[in-house]
Amino acid sequence: MFQKILIANRGEIACRVIKTARRMGIKTVAVYSDADKDALHVEMADEAVRIGPAASAQSYLVAERIVQACRDTGAQAVHPGYGFLSERESFAQVLAAAGVTFIGPNPQAIAAMGDKIESKKLAVKAGVTTVPGFVGEIKDASHAKQIASDIGYPVMVKASAGGGGKGLRIVHNEKEIVQAIQSSQNEARASFGDDRLFVEKFVTEPRHIEIQVLGDKHGNVIYLNERECSIQRRHQKVIEEAPSPFLDEKTRQAMGEQAVALAKAVGYDSAGTVEFIVDRDRNFYFLEMNTRLQVEHPVTELITGLDLVELMIRIAAEEPLPISQSDVKIHGWAVEARIYAEDPYRGFLPSTGRLSRYRPPAEGRRGEILVRNDTGVYEGGEISIYYDPMIAKLCTHGLSRDAAVTAMGEALDEFYIEGINHNIPFLAAIMHNERFRQGRLSTGFIAEEFPDGFHGRSVDETTLRRFAAIATAVKLVRTERASRVSGQLNGALVSSRSFVVALSEQEVEVRDASLKGEEFRAQIEGKEYSGRIVWRIGQKILRLEDEGGVAAIKVSREPGGYRLTHAGIEVTASVRVPAIARLARLMPQKAPPDTSKFLLCPMPGLVVSINVSEGSEVKAGETLAVVEAMKMENVLTAERDGIVKKINVGKGDSLALDDVILEFA
Repeated sequence: MFQKILIANRGEIACRVIKTARRMGIKTVAVYSDADKDALHVEMADEAVRIGPAASAQSYLVAERIVQACRDTGAQAVHPGYGFLSERESFAQVLAAAGVTFIGPNPQAIAAMGDKIESKKLAVKAGVTTVPGFVGEIKDASHAKQIASDIGYPVMVKASAGGGGKGLRIVHNEKEIVQAIQSSQNEARASFGDDRLFVEKFVTEPRHIEIQVLGDKHGNVIYLNERECSIQRRHQKVIEEAPSPFLDEKTRQAMGEQAVALAKAVGYDSAGTVEFIVDRDRNFYFLEMNTRLQVEHPVTELITGLDLVELMIRIAAEEPLPISQSDVKIHGWAVEARIYAEDPYRGFLPSTGRLSRYRPPAEGRRGEILVRNDTGVYEGGEISIYYDPMIAKLCTHGLSRDAAVTAMGEALDEFYIEGINHNIPFLAAIMHNERFRQGRLSTGFIAEEFPDGFHGRSVDETTLRRFAAIATAVKLVRTERASRVSGQLNGALVSSRSFVVALSEQEVEVRDASLKGEEFRAQIEGKEYSGRIVWRIGQKILRLEDEGGVAAIKVSREPGGYRLTHAGIEVTASVRVPAIARLARLMPQKAPPDTSKFLLCPMPGLVVSINVSEGSEVKAGETLAVVEAMKMENVLTAERDGIVKKINVGKGDSLALDDVILEFA
């Protein structure tokens, strides 16, 4: 077994590998760019080596610097994590030439499966069902148009190298294909250094279901069941689970056997994932093979009891697989939610900055529920524009799907983050979505369930009463403390027990409110309410127990009131005595500034291109500019017809949120 390994990655996956290596008694070496010098993985590792500037193309993607770090530290093996160099054949070869073991598949398997065009050809040869399309590299836009015309729209334009939704666009008509090719090539070049593309048919009502495979260097290959990864946004997975609520045992076995056949055809000898598109009739088609550890590997670990990182390390050390196919079972159900630094209320635009508060739920067992949180950040750390916006992967495991999903909703309610925008309210809303609870999933789920974007869950009567009670109780606690300030008559400020609670745009009447210890009682809209409220001033999570059950509610102080968040619902609450409430209704509303004549930058990022010039006429839907943030290109289009009056930025400029890109006449 290796004495020391280097992790050629960053963030949560680097921390994840370090944890397993530490448990195995293996010393670890972290590598870091200038942007990551204070990162968590650097602190966790036994040693750390700087490998270059912030841009990944000058640090994490430079194989020679990784090899030099191995020489400098005496690392015997390298775990690549996912992304960066993990699926690059040349990286495995460079390591081998330096006498360093690659903790992953052999270079030939990476070459065969890492290229989506070649992998489709091999899949056909191995008897694996594939999606209709053009098996080969597209030459240019006209070639792509011809292919799309032959197989019929909608089609997918995809990067031949890489994964993770990078370099992938769905094209519904010929007008969209030129911009799709340009953006896909740019993303693929930036992420993988390879801008080759291909086109294939987009399967309607598809599910994205993948099979985890595991092979050793002695010819043994098994599959570790499936993961359902259909909840995606912009082709980036958001929520995963294992097993799939859709597959029956017959389909699971057929998919598993095809995945194993493909792996054996290329002599696969590590952890890998064969991805399939599955239609509503359970017909499945090979999509691609990822020759690395997947982001969503924890859900497989939770239902099998296996540590995939440990098995990868042992396989690299030439140990045979410790289990056979008959040993692989399904124990319970696991769900993973990816917590991203993005604003779900503004079209999921990336968010960067400092994590002024980072308080995840406690990990470990809670009766029959297990909570796990894989992360690479800490309170006070920075979310950079240079890398993926992932903050953490929150996982729950229960005996049933319903138990795991319910537990995920509760764990998300306990997750508190401040300083940046994040998608926790959106994830929580999905956990309470009836269609999701029923397991009726597809890759179009988010677009279909939130066609106008995410605006939070609507407040039902039960939640309205709960929020009114919580806001009133918090007000009573704070007022009672204020009454004990030196020089005040004890209790003088707590003269009223009746309030009007303004919850965003709704008003709720609360009478005879009292809080004795943790017991709260009141009349809310004329109906009796009682509940147990556990909260102290300064705490970010309030715990409530009432007739609706037990709940965790985030409480934040806001000017004039509080922000309350629970189960994907977020409201601003102001608690006033009736006389003040009457006056508040008379206050004029401040209108937001008119920005209709400006194109504002929707997130911090770099200008990739300005697609118009001063004085040019533009039509609604026309591309105005492209801004890159966190390795993803964001195309900014005109909302209506107009004339460009002034352009304020140029290609390569770094922009902050709401910077003015251009002005209209």
